[in-house]
Amino acid sequence: MSDHPTHGANAGAPRGREDHPTTELPPHPPPPAPEPPTRAFAGFRTERVFTDNTTLGVPPPETRSEPRAWANTPYQGMPRVVESGDAPRRVYGNYGGPPAPGDAGASQPGMPPQRYPELSTRTLLRHVKPAPTEGWRRWLFRLSGQLINVGESQRTMRYNDLTVQVNKPLRGCYRIAMLSLKGGVGKTTITATLGSTFASIRGDRVVAIDANPDRGTLSQKVPLETPATVRHLLRDAEGIDRYSDVRSYTSQGPSRLEVLASESDPAMSEAFSADDYARTLEILERFYGLVLTDCGTGLLHSAMTSVLDKADALVVVSSGSIDGARSASATLDWLDAHGHEDLVSNSIAVINAVRPRSGKVDMQKVVDHFSRRCRAVRLVPFDPHLEEGAEIDLNRLKRETREALIELAAVVADGFPSDQRRSNEHFI
Repeated sequence: MSDHPTHGANAGAPRGREDHPTTELPPHPPPPAPEPPTRAFAGFRTERVFTDNTTLGVPPPETRSEPRAWANTPYQGMPRVVESGDAPRRVYGNYGGPPAPGDAGASQPGMPPQRYPELSTRTLLRHVKPAPTEGWRRWLFRLSGQLINVGESQRTMRYNDLTVQVNKPLRGCYRIAMLSLKGGVGKTTITATLGSTFASIRGDRVVAIDANPDRGTLSQKVPLETPATVRHLLRDAEGIDRYSDVRSYTSQGPSRLEVLASESDPAMSEAFSADDYARTLEILERFYGLVLTDCGTGLLHSAMTSVLDKADALVVVSSGSIDGARSASATLDWLDAHGHEDLVSNSIAVINAVRPRSGKVDMQKVVDHFSRRCRAVRLVPFDPHLEEGAEIDLNRLKRETREALIELAAVVADGFPSDQRRSNEHFI
């Protein structure tokens, strides 16, 4: 009998089998259960029930791919938008599917793909009629609780169209010369009112130069802010680098029109030569989009040569009288005789201070005369505020006067070049 006890699983086994351990195998898996039927639901994936064969290490049986229930339904969506042939666009339905082969938005073979509809404000928002801004139309709109909107009047719509025309884009500096051989016709007044109209409507800077050698009065049309004159500007020309530098030599009115005054001493103003005007213009055109020059009554003084050579447009001012019309016509004759035919053909005639009853002068014949010689003719009616001869405030003008001035500004803006490229001009 052994002193050592037996160990392990073979302790009680017969001799000859105790040294051969065995490995227990799992039972044979049962056959797979029959596959349950497939149930299809519209709008969802097909539902399938599987056995737990994956837990036993056996791969799942091969399944068939079932299509979605709505995949074979015809393409539906929002109504298609039929565009014109010159601008075809692709418009898809709710599901974002491709257009039909014969659809207007489908790209044709060999043609580049059409662009998508633009997402601009103009195309996405509905057009809303603007509210009236004046008169009984405005009161009706307000009293009805903004329910009755009859729109603007024809007069207001025309005024708005002229405002858009005055705002025509301008590249570089545009120079306007104001001429008249006869004094007392309102040339300085037209210069100030035209410049004020441009300055009040446009966003760029507008300046008027008093180039009258006989002590001009242009600086009296705006509140005087500085005693500086064009002589001081030329004296300090080397130190002018920014707009704030040149602004200290000008006076500005309520309309934002700036005026560069002439020398008050007649002896000094007579020495304002063509070279001085060219230097002055060279400084101003760096900072201003429009430069108006109020010339004197004499066409032979020294600065007039430079004024005409550098002018882009010419405005000839006349009164409604016979002698005023003859003087304006003589101005055009002198320009034709001295090689300025282009300025004459592109000039604008302004008949100033026209009264409703102009006496025995046939104003229509005066207009016909200048319309055959100039690009346009405009009449500015008589206005009590302008007759004062003091500082000009556009808000104090009659409505007819304001409309006539904006029509004049629109005609001048018609002459703006569409692309004015000057390498030596820039704004700071």
